[in-house]
Amino acid sequence: MSRSIREALTKDTRLCMSLAARPSNIGTRFHNYLYEELGLDFVYKAFTTTDLPAAIAGIRALGIRGCGVSMPFKEACIEHVDVMHDSAAAIASVNTIVNSGGVLHAYNTDYEAVAMLLAEHRVPPTLTAAVAGSGGMAKAVVAALRDNGFGEVTVIARNEATGRALADQYGFDWRADMGELRPGLLVNATPIGMSGGPGAELSPFPREAVGAADAVFDVVALPPQTPLIRAATEQGTTVITGAEVIALQAAAQFELYTGVRPTPEQIRRASEYSRS
Repeated sequence: MSRSIREALTKDTRLCMSLAARPSNIGTRFHNYLYEELGLDFVYKAFTTTDLPAAIAGIRALGIRGCGVSMPFKEACIEHVDVMHDSAAAIASVNTIVNSGGVLHAYNTDYEAVAMLLAEHRVPPTLTAAVAGSGGMAKAVVAALRDNGFGEVTVIARNEATGRALADQYGFDWRADMGELRPGLLVNATPIGMSGGPGAELSPFPREAVGAADAVFDVVALPPQTPLIRAATEQGTTVITGAEVIALQAAAQFELYTGVRPTPEQIRRASEYSRS
């Protein structure tokens, strides 16, 4: 499905943006699709930066309405915002900044998306789980697992300080690697498998662990079929993809920026367009 280019941008057009180490077109296409469909005078653009303080200061100074925050900025941006709302404060991780008259409000819609997808795919909380990563996205995943009733979770992270701290916060275990662990649910909350990165062709979990799992969840959205998702699909395992995460969390961001909640059908169409 093709979309027309906006015929006119004016001084009143509101700008929203995203900050990521490796920006993709997914969020840009998702938000701009809905702005056009709903007749909203907004435009969305993806950026990267090597100067995070200046980038966030620019949001405030230029009146940019909202900013999606991706790896590796989700924790580093905390000291530069003004108000930490419960969703971000609870896990010390930010994926959404909303500029309200020069006051920067921070939220985390990743947590909501992960929790919704675990329920939607009916992943039983009786499964043991392993989460690869200890950064901002891993925090959202581990918190969502705990709040969805998962009682046996292991954080797999090479960084012992951050990995152990995350595990301890929720009463779970930490390990530097999988070893012989074979949990029922595997969750990748690292950039491994992301297009354009050094680990684009890698999986965060050994094939033996993927083969033993009942469900596999990869938060990486680009490509939609990561090496981990491909391996799990080939074995007939239940999969939850990063494309699903980004659609739900982006819909929540969209509402925070615009005050308009898209319908499920609009979200579905925008998500399909963002990946086309």
